[in-house]
Amino acid sequence: MPCTIHGMARIKVPLQSDFPYHVTARCINREWFQIPMADVWEIMGEQLYFVQRAFGVKVVSFVLMNNHFHLLIQTPEGNLDRAMRWFMAETSRTLTRAGNRVNQAYGGRYFRSILGTEQYLLHAYKYVYLNPLRAGLAEGILDYPFSSLPGVLGLRPLRFAVHDEILLSSVEETLAWLERIPDRSNWDSVRKALRRRVFQLAKVKKNPHPLETALL
Repeated sequence: MPCTIHGMARIKVPLQSDFPYHVTARCINREWFQIPMADVWEIMGEQLYFVQRAFGVKVVSFVLMNNHFHLLIQTPEGNLDRAMRWFMAETSRTLTRAGNRVNQAYGGRYFRSILGTEQYLLHAYKYVYLNPLRAGLAEGILDYPFSSLPGVLGLRPLRFAVHDEILLSSVEETLAWLERIPDRSNWDSVRKALRRRVFQLAKVKKNPHPLETALL
């Protein structure tokens, strides 16, 4: 039976192992992390390394923002909840202790969206890595220090492994695509699709969204 909140039915989406997820979680009350971002990055990197070893998950990309994170992750064993339960609990415990917080670090449990096609994965991949630029935190996609992308390219050390097989015809073309700012309408379409339990682009005048077949 589907669980209900205030009388409204909520669709329960089963865990699966075939497709990657976009996962995000935000600090309690939308506050910023209360310790230096470099320390938060180290804490999260350490726990990502652990969940990879303990639960067999594969990190596709990870970006830490001022009060939340974005994670693209694959779960060959279909155990996302177990892996994220550990990650959320251990990072919250460490962040709370390090920041002398009274409350827990996060405002709630994580949110996940299934990326059911390669096209959807590409949209989420660009969305994650472009977030710091859209937020005005960096001028170039490789300038932001709290992103797995520089580590993938060997520009900075990375504590956890990244299973990044997304590449256009060359690294240069891929980076050019990532740094190409999409128009606001398409960006908002992807943002809204990532808020669904299963990534889904809204139709445009009853027709499939153009991003069903085009790059963001």
